[in-house]
Amino acid sequence: MDTISPLKLDFNNTEIAFKGKSDKDLNKAYWLFKMVASNALIKIGTPITNFSLNIGLPIQGIIRNTIYRQFCGGESIEDCSRAIAELGHGNVTTILDYSVEGEESEESFDATCNEILRTVESAKQNSLISFCVFKPTGLGRFDLLAKIDAKQALSAEEQAEYQRLWNRCDQICKACHAAGIRVLIDAEHSWIQDTIDDIAREMMEKYNQEKPIVYNTYQLYRADKLASLKADFAYAKTQNFHLGAKIVRGAYMEIERERAKENGYPSPIQPNKKASDTDYNDAIYFILDNIDQIGLMAGTHNEESCRILAEEMERRNIPHNLPNVFFAQLLGMSDNLSFNLGAAGYNVAKYMPYGPVKAVMPYLFRRAQENTSVGGQTGRELSLIMKELKRRKALKK
Repeated sequence: MDTISPLKLDFNNTEIAFKGKSDKDLNKAYWLFKMVASNALIKIGTPITNFSLNIGLPIQGIIRNTIYRQFCGGESIEDCSRAIAELGHGNVTTILDYSVEGEESEESFDATCNEILRTVESAKQNSLISFCVFKPTGLGRFDLLAKIDAKQALSAEEQAEYQRLWNRCDQICKACHAAGIRVLIDAEHSWIQDTIDDIAREMMEKYNQEKPIVYNTYQLYRADKLASLKADFAYAKTQNFHLGAKIVRGAYMEIERERAKENGYPSPIQPNKKASDTDYNDAIYFILDNIDQIGLMAGTHNEESCRILAEEMERRNIPHNLPNVFFAQLLGMSDNLSFNLGAAGYNVAKYMPYGPVKAVMPYLFRRAQENTSVGGQTGRELSLIMKELKRRKALKK
């Protein structure tokens, strides 16, 4: 990573944000975000693209050079090396994220576990990889987790299946602990999250004795998750381990509300965006109050939350590069946050999805749909790209 003198934080500095992008890259990104901004296009395009991929139409090249190139590092860990290095030039590290979704066989769960263990080995050899990550449903069946969450009795076969899922989680966390590499456990739907939280607590209690290695994810668009964060910290204190907390707003809002309505139970989602923002920012204050015992990964594309965290660190005289505090954004999005935070000396990481094009498409479509549902996100991306292109054009005159 380049050594630079920290600069004053300015999220509108497009020169720093897009330093690693050519004019051609920016123009491609501009038209891609214009497409993503069209909710109708995303809704229509998703099933058409899935159908085309499933029947073998030759559209992978188009996908690879557009949405995949913007949001993914490559098809393999090795393919990601260039993107990892490019982020490093801007003082931004990488979270290697094997983003294959929707598999259901034991063989696929074992293969995913082995691939995540490969990311741990890569992180040991490359300091620009700051975190590993796994999605519990990549290591075991969704329906099994849902059955446990619903407190239904498991058959002997299902109990053995759950033990295999648990063992895969443990194998990854154990490898990260041995290597001194942090690992994030992604949050998922509310009706499997309690079981995931239980696994995460068990892993943190086992591997976070000296410092935060394992991080659970708290989705603050849920009305109960600030309380969960505080309860987990209280438990961590009684059991003498460090809490690892990745805080995000959330990724499944529409699905959660629809399911709650269909099944006749109260929606777990906050009543409005303001409530989500308030809980997210309150989580920042709570964690900073206890930063000696909590590792924070602030996963957010919200400028105000990033600013609050940065300014609170300044006010409390917390070093910008304190290992217990990281900011994080997705690859291909909010470069104005990531690279300006990096230039100001803060710890920043980008989620870098990778995997075969066809296998990663469910992830990419989910991200595109989330993007259209986040008010102002694509508009902000477009305005920053236009500002930078205009700035460069003025310099050429």
